[in-house]
Amino acid sequence: MKQYWEEYEIGYTRTSTGRTITESDIVIHAGQTGDFYPHHMDAEFAKNTPFGQRVAHGTLVLSVGVGMLANEINDAAFSYGYDRVRFIAPVFIGDTIISKAEIVAKREHAKSPEKYGIVDEQVTVTKQSGEVVIAFVHVYMVERK
Repeated sequence: MKQYWEEYEIGYTRTSTGRTITESDIVIHAGQTGDFYPHHMDAEFAKNTPFGQRVAHGTLVLSVGVGMLANEINDAAFSYGYDRVRFIAPVFIGDTIISKAEIVAKREHAKSPEKYGIVDEQVTVTKQSGEVVIAFVHVYMVERK
């Protein structure tokens, strides 16, 4: 698929299928990042935290939330970064998350407006209760026609 900057429409939305966060996800993420904080890894320690149980890494939920929306490859776009990332509520082992994305803004690229545009996609990740767990803007750099 090749979708150019001019073809993106403000208000376009898409929603992923669900994905259950497992203990294996947390252990693998800890190994990949080196974040072995007891909030994520130590069930006995976590019992005495405000959450009362182990909590998934925010960066794990961010990564999975983005990945769940990566179902099509656009040869004309690439990720330019993430803005306004907020970890709003905890995700626990056994929670199922869903990602929803909406195109909320378009603008010209500041340095190369003749070649690229910028697209902002508001991403909201919720868990099975409907509670928002993370929200952020995924910023894309997209080729122009």
